[in-house]
Amino acid sequence: MAGSSSRARSARGGLMRRAGFGVALMSIALFIPGAASTATPVIVHPALPHIIHRGNGTAQSSNWSGYAAYNATFSDVKGSWSQPAANCSSTTTAQYASFWVGLDGYKSSSVEQLGTDSDCAGRNTPSYYAWWEMYPNPSHQISGFAVRPGDSISADVSRLATLYTLTLVNNTTGQRFSTTQTSTAANSSAEWVAEAPSQCIIVFCRVLPLANFGTITFTGSYATSGTQKSISGYANDSITMTDTTGTTVRAQPSGLSPDGTSFSDTWRHS
Repeated sequence: MAGSSSRARSARGGLMRRAGFGVALMSIALFIPGAASTATPVIVHPALPHIIHRGNGTAQSSNWSGYAAYNATFSDVKGSWSQPAANCSSTTTAQYASFWVGLDGYKSSSVEQLGTDSDCAGRNTPSYYAWWEMYPNPSHQISGFAVRPGDSISADVSRLATLYTLTLVNNTTGQRFSTTQTSTAANSSAEWVAEAPSQCIIVFCRVLPLANFGTITFTGSYATSGTQKSISGYANDSITMTDTTGTTVRAQPSGLSPDGTSFSDTWRHS
């Protein structure tokens, strides 16, 4: 079983608060007596969607793309994907893309999630890794869990009362990671998401450029509220990632498959 470690790169401990359809984003800074006053930028995985617009089964967000199921109390969410290759040939700056499944976050203030990243450290410098998070607590990179383009990844978040078991499997290599954590979350939504993380300096945050991941296909997408159902078995929104004005599409999900268990998500713009 792979282990886990907490890192600044994946310290996804920002705090997002909702105000109607809008969201204000801020990060909690760690104050260390005697430390230099210049803050070090921290890349965070805010976990909650910055909603620009929502209605009629669709939503626009500046950091999420995918699907969210809601209007139920969920005890499990699962999904699989083939790890996308990050196309870093045309970028000179760092870019990031995260892929995950989780409970909560769409209409609540916590998220229980795990997934993988396809990032660009610079031109022709891709980076891949796996992580888990009980937001708003910091996330943890899963050490020793190899992730490569084309690997078949399966993720599951299950709940029994206040115990949450997060499981990630690399079906290609046979590696498996599982951790059980405690939370008193709302369990009010389930998500399958491609995300652009953010960079925060003290309380000032910005959504980072989205790495060109091509197209990712989520399969075997189920959530459980009493009984296990596909995404289409619940009230759900398709979420398109746009710029903050809602005019430039950054990533866009397809429609659901006929059985409601699969969809593709395609990169459009960094």
